[in-house]
Amino acid sequence: MDNLEEKMEKLKRAGEIHVKVMEEAVKLVKPGVKLLDVAEYVESRIVELGGGAAFPCNISINEVAAHYSPCYMDEKEFSEGDVVKLDIGVHVDGYIADGAITVDLSGSYSDLKKASEDALRSAIKEIVPPMKVGEIGAIIQEVIESYGYKPISNLSGHVMERYLLHSGINIPNVRETSNECIDVGDIVAIEPFATEGFGQVVDGSERYIFKFLRVRPLRLPIARKLLKLIEDKYPYLPFSERWILKENVRYRSALRNLVSSGCIYAYPVLIEKKRGIVSQAEHTVLLTENGVEIITKGLL
Repeated sequence: MDNLEEKMEKLKRAGEIHVKVMEEAVKLVKPGVKLLDVAEYVESRIVELGGGAAFPCNISINEVAAHYSPCYMDEKEFSEGDVVKLDIGVHVDGYIADGAITVDLSGSYSDLKKASEDALRSAIKEIVPPMKVGEIGAIIQEVIESYGYKPISNLSGHVMERYLLHSGINIPNVRETSNECIDVGDIVAIEPFATEGFGQVVDGSERYIFKFLRVRPLRLPIARKLLKLIEDKYPYLPFSERWILKENVRYRSALRNLVSSGCIYAYPVLIEKKRGIVSQAEHTVLLTENGVEIITKGLL
């Protein structure tokens, strides 16, 4: 088991890599550029710098709030009217830095972008551990509503542990009466989402991000082979359809089989209920005896 000093060192290293990769990636988000090129740059650059991708690079545009990661051979390009959420996760030996930024290519949604960013800064500034998660949600809601927008009530931040993106404690983006608290030693991703729409997301039909759940008996040899590959390479953290199909394009049907068999989970792309434009801002913070330390501090 790592001692506290080693844990902090690895977490901070993940944060340093995150900041560098995010700064480089934001410059690539331009009209005419393929989403796939940005995602692959992000993921390979993380590895180059000594980290690992904690999840596939998420590039969610306009009314898509989260969980869009370019698919295999994706041809989609950024356009001039896009509001782009770039969400990147880096881990060093399982210690995760998770952060996101909104890039407004349209130039028309600066207030929406500011609403999520200001909510993030305000929430972090007010954290005094131990603190009820619902109180953080209340701050986020108040700030976003002050801009005339709605927080997305069914998306939340999350407490993280080693090799675990979601420990079970969520940080809501609205006021809640939950008695759950965050406290000293917690690694917390806080991620306000603001929208001009309804204020909730619904599941889309597309699914490009997956997570290993369990080994189960499988009839198809190719499905058994793929499950073994996933268990060996991605036992804890989410992985991309892209990463699998690069190994063997014939795995596409096996992926579906593993989902229907309950061996892996497929994350649906999340879309704003009334197709409202969405902005996102996210930092990973570490709660210490001396206050809150921002691990992903960079462009935000």
